Amino acid sequence: MRLRHTAALVGVTAATLMATSACGADGARTAAKAVDNADKIMAALARATDRTENVGSAEVRMTTEMPATGPVSMDGTYSWGHGFAFDVEMDTKAVRMQQVHAAAKTRMVFVNGAYYYEVDPQPSGPLKGKHWMKIDASAVFGDKGAQAFQGTSGAGSPAASMKALKYANNVDDLGKETVDGQSTTHYRAVVDKAHMGKFKDAYGDQNNVFGSMTGGGDSITMDIWVGAKDLPVRMKQRFGTAVVTMDFEKFGATAAIKAPPAAQTGDVTEQLKKSAAQQQQQQG
Repeated sequence: MRLRHTAALVGVTAATLMATSACGADGARTAAKAVDNADKIMAALARATDRTENVGSAEVRMTTEMPATGPVSMDGTYSWGHGFAFDVEMDTKAVRMQQVHAAAKTRMVFVNGAYYYEVDPQPSGPLKGKHWMKIDASAVFGDKGAQAFQGTSGAGSPAASMKALKYANNVDDLGKETVDGQSTTHYRAVVDKAHMGKFKDAYGDQNNVFGSMTGGGDSITMDIWVGAKDLPVRMKQRFGTAVVTMDFEKFGATAAIKAPPAAQTGDVTEQLKKSAAQQQQQQG
């Protein structure tokens, strides 16, 4: 059984200051125009970052695509005001969980650094008589990668994606576009391996489960469509061979996300770590 973990994931963007060495008045005017345009982009993204951080939560529609899985869609709530968490539903067959859950939809909760999957009680093993399966983020991203998800925002939250915009080494304003019936401005940003910082441990390490599934990544590309209220309408992030697209339905005023009762939960973190280690040894 393979598990696909599709947290919104870190996105990055910022401004590219276009330096020129052209001589004469035309070259000076071109350089000044480029700097002015970069300043405008940075100001727009800074407003969107502040607004996103302040709202604290959102209802979303999200799709994750990987070569091994194809598209996996999920709908639900993301929260980042008091620690990163989400509560979503996804297609059971798409995430290959039919062995442990017969319903067409499977609920997945991420809170306090761990994933919880809704399952049917099993006759034996760690899920015997349990309604939830727990997997610590360290089993997916490794110990170093899991640390990136700690803190009030968390690496996978939309707020963290927006706050990381300033670390991109290339950014473009692609103009006006209509997304989900809303008028937006489309920005595209790229951050290279040298500027990925702590997120490289989560997204660029092929020695963890996520890295092996996505092929790691030497850069992260993020497209963001910002609406009239200075809030993102859509985000699309590309890292390695994975693409994550998130559409925002509603911001703020979402219910608090809590972990399932411990008595109803079976922890399979160590089993998953052992399985991943064995696969790496076989491949090595």
